[in-house]
Amino acid sequence: MVTSIDACRRVMQSVGCAWAVMLFPLTAQTQPLTLVELNCENLFDTRHDSLKDDHEYLPEATRRWTRKRYWRKLNNIAQELLSCTDDGIPSLIALTEVENDSVVHALVRRSLLRNAGYEYLMTDSPDLRGIDVALLYSPFAFRPVRHDALRVTPVKDMRPTRDILYVCGQTVGGDSLHVFVVHAPSRFGGERHSRPFRHAVAERLCQTVDSILAAVPDARILVAGDFNDEAGDPALRLIEQHGLRNLTKEACGEHGVKGTYRYKGRWGSIDHIFGSPKIYDKVDTVYIHAPNFLLEEEPQYGGLRPRRTYNGMRYQPGYSDHLPLVVRLRKD
Repeated sequence: MVTSIDACRRVMQSVGCAWAVMLFPLTAQTQPLTLVELNCENLFDTRHDSLKDDHEYLPEATRRWTRKRYWRKLNNIAQELLSCTDDGIPSLIALTEVENDSVVHALVRRSLLRNAGYEYLMTDSPDLRGIDVALLYSPFAFRPVRHDALRVTPVKDMRPTRDILYVCGQTVGGDSLHVFVVHAPSRFGGERHSRPFRHAVAERLCQTVDSILAAVPDARILVAGDFNDEAGDPALRLIEQHGLRNLTKEACGEHGVKGTYRYKGRWGSIDHIFGSPKIYDKVDTVYIHAPNFLLEEEPQYGGLRPRRTYNGMRYQPGYSDHLPLVVRLRKD
């Protein structure tokens, strides 16, 4: 991995800021960088992958995941992402719970997002259900130079999990930027039982972060995703011990929303965005995006919750069971 980081650094040093001036229009160079993170809640296509356990999301399955529902979901996710900022499209979008390249290609090229001009990178993980992560980027704000899928070695009793997506690139201002997209294992089987699984993901992430900071101590690093842990839990404390700060620890949203996910009437933040000191110094705005159309009443516990696609096995034309996180950075 050190070789990859060194190669990325050499490319960055060789192209310099002149590259950014040639590639980006002047209007793009005046826009601040904005990162959005969203768990898409099982964004599957309707075709069976013989190598994956995706039977739950097929037209003939109990959920009756038809093409009509699939395309409505794509357009809903696109609408959700486009609504996250009011002064242009987000520069970077970190997505989790996307099934494969076909799904992300349809989102970027054929949904309501198609005119935004996004390109994307994603993983092809050993996750048993076929779940992956992706990074959408505006080519007018960010240019990838190198990317890798960081494989997480399972520990005892741990099933194969999602790879960590690592992308090294350059922003419109000529700065090098390292971006990671993470989707850590869920708490299935209980928090204590599954804790070592999320710790293994955090350790794999920190190995690469350490390599970057050893080579470039003032590197700009962003880590975003669904960690299935809240601030203060062991895996997240480990990440902070390796030089990153949780930028979204205190994030909140409209209508009294205090987390990205609601379980049994309680808001929790299991989605997070971390940044290195050079990023932390540039943070302008941090918030959970929670407009009216992404929320619904929760009859059992009262209050509001994310307007998701399924309540149990019952379909509703919602968006996701998570809300988007947004971090906006100041320009130099």
